[in-house]
Amino acid sequence: MTDTTQSVMPAGPLVKGKLSRDDIIMRGSMIIIALYLVVSLVFPLYAMLSKSFSTYRVELSQFEFQVSDEAGTFDGSILTGADLNARTATFAEADLSTGADGRLPVTGFFPDFSFRSPVMYQIRNTSSTGRFLIGSNLQTGTEWVTLDSNTFRRVQLRPVKAQGLDNFVSYFSTPALFNSIKNSLWIAVLSTVVTVSLAFWFAYALNRSCMKYKGVFRLIAMAPILVPSLLPGIALVYLFGNQGMIKELLFGASIYGPIGIVIGSVFFTFPHAFIIISTALAISDARLYEAAASLRSTPWRTFWTVTVPGARYGLISAAFVVFNLVITDFGLPKVIGGQFNVLAVDIYKQVIGQQNFEMGAVVSVVLVIPAILAFAIDRMVQSKQVALLSARSVPYEPLPNKKMDRIFFAYCTLIGLFIAGLLAVCQFAALIKFWPYDLSFSLNNYQFDKMDGGGWGSYVNSIKLALMTAVAGTAVVFFGAYLVEKSKGFRTGRAIFQMFAMLPMAIPGMVLGLAYIFFFNNPANPLNAIYGTMAILVVCTVTHFYTVSHLTAVTALKQMDREFESVAASLKQPTMKLFARVTVPVCLPAVLDISIYLFVNAMTTVSAVVFLYSPKTTLASIAVLNMDDAGDIAPAAAMGMMIFYTNALARIIHLLASRGILRRTQAWRSR
Repeated sequence: MTDTTQSVMPAGPLVKGKLSRDDIIMRGSMIIIALYLVVSLVFPLYAMLSKSFSTYRVELSQFEFQVSDEAGTFDGSILTGADLNARTATFAEADLSTGADGRLPVTGFFPDFSFRSPVMYQIRNTSSTGRFLIGSNLQTGTEWVTLDSNTFRRVQLRPVKAQGLDNFVSYFSTPALFNSIKNSLWIAVLSTVVTVSLAFWFAYALNRSCMKYKGVFRLIAMAPILVPSLLPGIALVYLFGNQGMIKELLFGASIYGPIGIVIGSVFFTFPHAFIIISTALAISDARLYEAAASLRSTPWRTFWTVTVPGARYGLISAAFVVFNLVITDFGLPKVIGGQFNVLAVDIYKQVIGQQNFEMGAVVSVVLVIPAILAFAIDRMVQSKQVALLSARSVPYEPLPNKKMDRIFFAYCTLIGLFIAGLLAVCQFAALIKFWPYDLSFSLNNYQFDKMDGGGWGSYVNSIKLALMTAVAGTAVVFFGAYLVEKSKGFRTGRAIFQMFAMLPMAIPGMVLGLAYIFFFNNPANPLNAIYGTMAILVVCTVTHFYTVSHLTAVTALKQMDREFESVAASLKQPTMKLFARVTVPVCLPAVLDISIYLFVNAMTTVSAVVFLYSPKTTLASIAVLNMDDAGDIAPAAAMGMMIFYTNALARIIHLLASRGILRRTQAWRSR
C-alpha cells in the first residue's frame, strides 16, 4: 500500500521588514505633527471639559462660630455654619453652589446682629481646605479669630473646589440659559432650510440652464466668504434698524432678533451651500435624461426622479455644513441678535461679561454636542456616496430654453442683488459722515486710530496673522497629509493621525478659543509664554481650519500614483527629495488653494480669537466687533470693507500668481 501523505514543512520564523531611514523620518515627522494636534487641540479641549465639571461650593460644616455676651465673654458654645443655616434657613442649597469668586456673608446667620453691638464673635476653619475673608484678607488657618461686630460684618465665606455636575444642573435649571439651546437649534434649522433652498436653485440655474453672465453670478455668490460674519449684521442695521433706510418693509417687526440673524446667516452661509450643491449638480450623466425623455417623462417628474436623487448627497452635506456654521457663529448674533440669546453669545457673556469661566465651559460643551452630531452624520452620509459617472457616461449639457433661461436669470439677479446690496450698504455707510443726518461723503470713518478697536494697527496685525497662517499652516497641513497618505505600513499611527486631523471641523471656534484660555493661560504650562502673543493666534487659526485644508491636500495626493515612491526607491533617492522635487510641484494647485483658504479665513475669523487677543495683537475682525459694541457702527462697517477688499485683492494676486506659476510647473498636464 502506497503512503500518499504529503510531508508538511514546519513554519518558518516571522520575518519583519527593517525600517529604512526614510520610513523612520516619515514616521517621526508624522508623530511630531500629531503631537502638534494633540497639544493644540486635544489637551485644550480636555482642559475645557475638566473646567466644566469644576464646581465651587461653600461647605458650611467647615466653619465654626462662637458668640459672646454683651460683656465680651464666650461661654464655650460652638456652632457650625451648617447648624446655623439649618436654624435660620439663610441660604438655600442652590446658593451654596457658586463660582470660583463666590462669597457668602455670615451676618445672616445671626438675626439679632448689629454692627454697633458690643457682642464679640469668633470664627475658624475646621479643615485646611476651608477659607474665609475678613475684608480683603484671606484666612486659611484653623485657629480662632476674634472679631468685634463692626469687623465681623465684613466676613465672607469662600467656596472650595470640587468635581461634579453642579454647573450643568445650574445651567439647565436657568430658563434664560436653557432657552438658548432652543433658540440656537431653531435659528440653525430655519437658516439651513432657507439657505439650502436658495442655493440649490441658484446652482441649478448656473449648471442646468443656458442663461447669460454665469461667471458674474458665480463671482457674486462667492463674495460673502471674503467678509466676517458681523458685516451682514451691520448692513441689516442700516437697512432695517431704528433709523433704517427701508425699515417699513418689516411692517413694524424688529430686525434685532431672529429675523436679522436668519437673514444674515443666509448671506454668509450661501456660498458654502452653493459650492457643495453646484459640485453635485455639475456631475450628471446625460443618458439618464435621455432615457427619461424617451419614456415621455415630464420635466417636473424628471426633476424629482433624476436630478434630486443625483444631488441628494450634495444637498445633505450642504445642509449639515450650513447648520454647523449657523449654530456655532458668534459674530452675527452678537451684532444683531438683540435680546435673543443663542449658545455662542452665551459663552461670550459668561466669560467676558460675568467672568464665569466654569459656566462658559458648560455652554461650550452643550454647543459642541450638536456640532459634533452634525459633523458625524455628514461624514456618515458622505461615506455612502457612490460614483455617479462611469467610463461610459456622457456629460450632461443643458439645452436652450428662452422662457426658463429668463426665469433663472431673474432669480439669480435677485440673489445677486441681495448679496451685492448688503455689501454696497456697508460701503455706503463707511463713506458718509453721520447717518441719517449728514449724508455727505467723507473718509472720517477710516480714521481708525481715533476709534475703539486698536486702530490701523489691528488691520496690520490681521494681515500679519493671515500671512503667517497661510505660510505655516500650508506647510504643516500639506506635509502632514503627505505623511499620512504616502507612508508605508504604520496603519494604526496613520489612522490616529487622520482622526486628529478630522477633529477640528467638529469644534466651534468659540469653544476652541475658550479651551485655549484654560490650557495656555496656566502658569504651570511650559507653553504659557505664547499666551497673549501672535503665536497663539496663528496656532489657533491653523488648528481651527486644519480639516478642510487637510482634506484638500489628501484629495490632491490621492491623484498621484504610488509608483512615484517605488521609482524613487529603486533609484535610491530619498523621500524628502521626491517630496520637494516631484510631489510639491505636481500638487502646487492644491498648495496654493490651501494657502489662500487659510489667508482669507484668518482675515475674517472672529469666534476663534475673540478670547485670545491682547492689546498688542488686536485684529481687524475683532476691531469690527469692538467698534460696534462702542456704537461706532460706521467705522465698524469701514473696517469690515477693508477686510473685504484685502481678501479680494489676495484672491486676485493668488489667481495671477497661480497662472504664472502653474504655467511653468503644470506644463506636463497639457502634453
